[in-house]
Amino acid sequence: MNLEGITFEVLPFRQCQLWICKENAAVELGEHAQMQSVRMKLLEDMTEGAYRHSEKLPRENVLAARLNISRTQLRDSLAQLEREGFITRRHGVGTIINRHVLAIKVRMDMEIEFTDMIRQSGYAPRLLSVKYETIGAEEAIAERLGLPAEAAVLCVSRLVGASETPAIYCRDYIPLSLVKDASYSEADFREPIFSFLKRFCHVEPYMDITEICPACADAGLADVFGIPEGTPLLYMDELNYDIDGAPMLYSPQYYIGGVIKHTLMRKKF
Repeated sequence: MNLEGITFEVLPFRQCQLWICKENAAVELGEHAQMQSVRMKLLEDMTEGAYRHSEKLPRENVLAARLNISRTQLRDSLAQLEREGFITRRHGVGTIINRHVLAIKVRMDMEIEFTDMIRQSGYAPRLLSVKYETIGAEEAIAERLGLPAEAAVLCVSRLVGASETPAIYCRDYIPLSLVKDASYSEADFREPIFSFLKRFCHVEPYMDITEICPACADAGLADVFGIPEGTPLLYMDELNYDIDGAPMLYSPQYYIGGVIKHTLMRKKF
């Protein structure tokens, strides 16, 4: 086997040692992006396009030809859609479109931008405020990001509204060591934080782990949302990892009730 030009690196991840092949990781990301592109096209076709009134998708050979991709590429995207519950593939029957799943507006088991959450909930999204600063990470934040206490992090605070109503408050913490280009301004934080990571840090999240729990508005959150202190909120504690398993973005998020209806889909295996 010729390994010339291939670089391997030992990386710590949850007290294990993983051998990561950098070139294979890049290929995997490229294939993932292509699969997601096909997936999004199929979702669009099923909700508002060619198959919006159909009960089933066409046969694989017909669908692959229409999308100008191989059947192997198509199957990868169909497998993803099936895992997400949007379709069901049954031998001898075909690919069934699950309209009841497509009708769900906001799913907690899927990554979705704040503005899309609000738009899909029937409101006009609006960024009500955005602030950013470099701070020393307090112990709890540093621990989540695998950093020493007081390590420099970029903190971005955003309040997103549903029309004029404050709906989501998020603080994003990014290790300053990840930032490769410091020429950013406030305008760059008006875009999704993932766009900032890609442009100024040259990294993209590979996965996130999110803890969900109820919370009550303290004095600070009450002031942010314009609500009485003690008002119930939905809290999501989200930690994003890169493809090597290293923490790269910590995002505590607070959601006010009555705006976004979060739904979780679970499949029985």
